[in-house]
Amino acid sequence: MTVSRGPPGRPAASSGCLGCWRRRPPLGFGAKVTIAIALGLSFAIVWTSLSPTSSSQQISTERSSFAADIVDPPPASHNHTATTTTTAAAGGGHRKPRPTTSRSHKKRHPPAGSHPHRPNATASPDSTPANADHAVQSKPAEPEPEPGTELEEEEVEQDQEEKEAELPMPEESGDGKAPEEESEKAPELELDELSEGDGYGEEAEEGQKKAPKKTKKQPPLFSSSAHYHWKHCGAKSGHHYIPCVDFDGDGSQRHRERSCPRLPATCLVSMPKEYKPPAPWPERKEKVWYGNIGHPRLSSYVKGHGWLNRTGDYLMFPPDEWEFKGGSRHYVEAIDEMAPDIDWGKNIRVVLDIGCKSAGFGVALLEKDVITLSLGLTNDQTDLAQVALERGIPATVGSLGSKRLPFPSGAFDAIHCGDCNIPWHSNGGKLLLEINRILRPGGYFIISSKHGDLESEEGISASMTAICWNVIAYNSDDVSEAGVKIFQRPPSNDEYDLRAKKDPPFCKEDQNKAPAWYTLIRHCLHKAPVGIEERGSEWPEEWPKRIETFPEWLGDLQTRVEADHKHWKAVVEKSYLDGLGIDWSNIRNVLDMRAVFGGFAAALASKKVWVMNVVPVHAPDTLPIIYERGLIGVYHDWCEPFSTYPRSYDLLHADHLFSRLNNRCKQPVSIVVEMDRILRPGGWAIIREKLEILDPLEKILKSLHWEIVMAFRKDKAGIMSVKKTTWRP
Repeated sequence: MTVSRGPPGRPAASSGCLGCWRRRPPLGFGAKVTIAIALGLSFAIVWTSLSPTSSSQQISTERSSFAADIVDPPPASHNHTATTTTTAAAGGGHRKPRPTTSRSHKKRHPPAGSHPHRPNATASPDSTPANADHAVQSKPAEPEPEPGTELEEEEVEQDQEEKEAELPMPEESGDGKAPEEESEKAPELELDELSEGDGYGEEAEEGQKKAPKKTKKQPPLFSSSAHYHWKHCGAKSGHHYIPCVDFDGDGSQRHRERSCPRLPATCLVSMPKEYKPPAPWPERKEKVWYGNIGHPRLSSYVKGHGWLNRTGDYLMFPPDEWEFKGGSRHYVEAIDEMAPDIDWGKNIRVVLDIGCKSAGFGVALLEKDVITLSLGLTNDQTDLAQVALERGIPATVGSLGSKRLPFPSGAFDAIHCGDCNIPWHSNGGKLLLEINRILRPGGYFIISSKHGDLESEEGISASMTAICWNVIAYNSDDVSEAGVKIFQRPPSNDEYDLRAKKDPPFCKEDQNKAPAWYTLIRHCLHKAPVGIEERGSEWPEEWPKRIETFPEWLGDLQTRVEADHKHWKAVVEKSYLDGLGIDWSNIRNVLDMRAVFGGFAAALASKKVWVMNVVPVHAPDTLPIIYERGLIGVYHDWCEPFSTYPRSYDLLHADHLFSRLNNRCKQPVSIVVEMDRILRPGGWAIIREKLEILDPLEKILKSLHWEIVMAFRKDKAGIMSVKKTTWRP
């Protein structure tokens, strides 16, 4: 009897199923090959669907590796072109070989409740699609790019993201009423690449072992298919409209504190009919074209103040005349005699001038190599801060109210308030506590009054005593007819500990670390740093050594700040000053829209310009480092309008600003509208971005009739040098 066996592992078949299981003949060679190919294709399809998209593998022009020296860019290849509206000189260099890298991918999610919206736009004849070859076709020929306009070390952008992830991030304070976007957690930086020698050690090794994670693809920041048709902001919105300050734009009503519209502004602010570009520096500090800044309230103010002289079409600022008699130079010299330890331009470098008027105090200190930031108050309807900006003097707009000023703690070496008539002692002395927060331990507070008797201001002496400020000098000057009193904040906590009454109390740890953005001023006293590893425990080096000194309290950031300084110095010297077609003789007011360590501003420190460094509130908090280097800046959220007047700046610098937003702004196109508002006609913008952002951004700028002077693309990143025109819809 024949027994039929089933396959291995199965019982033998019953007699009723004889023949059901038969031994199959072996597969042929061709069948095996076919099965292997099918399995290989299936694996490839699965791997492709799970691997990160190309958009997550960011290649950027932002900065070269912190672990390597800056090298000259290579010559342009036949696959990449750069065209300019001016004749480009051929040039190039050799690129440093790219090191072996390990990759790690982290999933990035947009903040809850924040989502992009396509701008409401209609077809416009001015909107032209981006060229397929990613080049600005302004000439039939393809000249070689300027030396230095090539992109340096695009592949190491992810190194910078990894390093930024280690920086201190702003913490939520829960104080004040912030916009919806600000109540969200700061988005996580996406880490795509770690290069060898970056100093991360075990973290880098773990990154090599980990398998790539699936990355959620973000929607495009700007729609490539959108067309833009621009309109004016309306009849009530004047030439001086500040969206978060003015109710309706004509200056008749203003918010007591910063309050932005619910919907981002996408309209264009009108321009004065008789607008003219400012005169080159230093001529512009002595006279400005009145048609650029004039309005009825300013005209009335000029008539009542002799130190302002309107001559024909110009507003003149005689150097020997000021709001105090004798002029600003005599005023500063009087302070020198009262307090010789105030060594302007060396010991004292960064000063805040509260209650901006003529900005004469800042002009006088410029001669002593001191940078003075004038704070124009929102209740000043004569817009004297705009006059200061037109003169080329650093200024910003803010309010002394219930919320903190947008500066880090211990930022300023000295703070000045000349006849500003601010009730420092009111509301429990909260305004004075805010000044104590932003003044460096050991720094000076200079207050003056035309009345010559500061003691008559009720409660001010008691408030100063409560916070242990010492009066180091007091004098009534016969020439200026002003009473000047100089206070000094204690450099340590010893005097605070000796107080009989601990009022105000010390701030708690979480209140010390709270960000200065929509944060309520608390009735508490900020302690002075104690340990040598803390910023502010020691006074910085004298200027100008200060800008290139990287103190030990920086810790691991010390080498990175130094590398950032060298990087931007090379970029500015080799590319920006000569390779972008910019006439720097007409540049005075500069805005760095995404400053990190202030390297760009430091590279321009020897030029006749000043730079406002903006640290976005969702980015790592590096603004204290910028102030420590003797530079100035503010915190800001670019999803909202900036606190300044229209046409304030001569040049904007946006280094990967848009790609760092992570779709957190509801209408990203409003940032471009804001750039158009704060940049003067004839002003410049340098934009470095990924191509996926740069291409549609170029289309938006063309719809605004901005001139694309130079554009260069390479691989997945690019740089544009653009110029704003006088066009208005």
